[in-house]
Amino acid sequence: GQSADAMKGYFVDLDGNITHHMLGVFHAEGLTTEQLATEIKKRLTEPVELLKDPTVIVRIMNFRVTVLGEVGHQGILDVPGQKLTVLEAIGLAGGITDFGKKNQVKVLRELDDKRETGIVDLSSKDLFKSPYYYLAQNDILIVGETNKRLKDEEQAKITQRISFAFTIVTVAATIFNVFIKN
Repeated sequence: GQSADAMKGYFVDLDGNITHHMLGVFHAEGLTTEQLATEIKKRLTEPVELLKDPTVIVRIMNFRVTVLGEVGHQGILDVPGQKLTVLEAIGLAGGITDFGKKNQVKVLRELDDKRETGIVDLSSKDLFKSPYYYLAQNDILIVGETNKRLKDEEQAKITQRISFAFTIVTVAATIFNVFIKN
């Protein structure tokens, strides 16, 4: 059977370390789940064999990504489980607004202390082949805005100015009628 601690899981602290009552403290930051499983198995068998031929399974208990830009609800998503797709993340963020660029979703990813940017086209038939389709822990998605939003904002400013001008003309005409005609 599994211990209650193993069922709950172990947390990686802010320094990237896991503290285990039998295995001590070990660094997990930057390791894949497979690398971490190998490290734990090694600690269980070397230098003293605590367990004979242990089976070690490492799972990410929660998945965190940030979704920004033209989505229903911007923010940080904490999702249980190990895998999340770009489509699922956008869905959890309320979907892309009418002003969002569906063909240019940026994915910012940090890998081996290097930052990279990928572009995902949600309308592409090759979407599922993209290396950014499956998100990595702490990815940032940015859905850009279309030119339609900019045009709508410009139109709103023009309408506001015209409305203001008509108000001035109406006030001037009223003043003219009240004071000048009498």
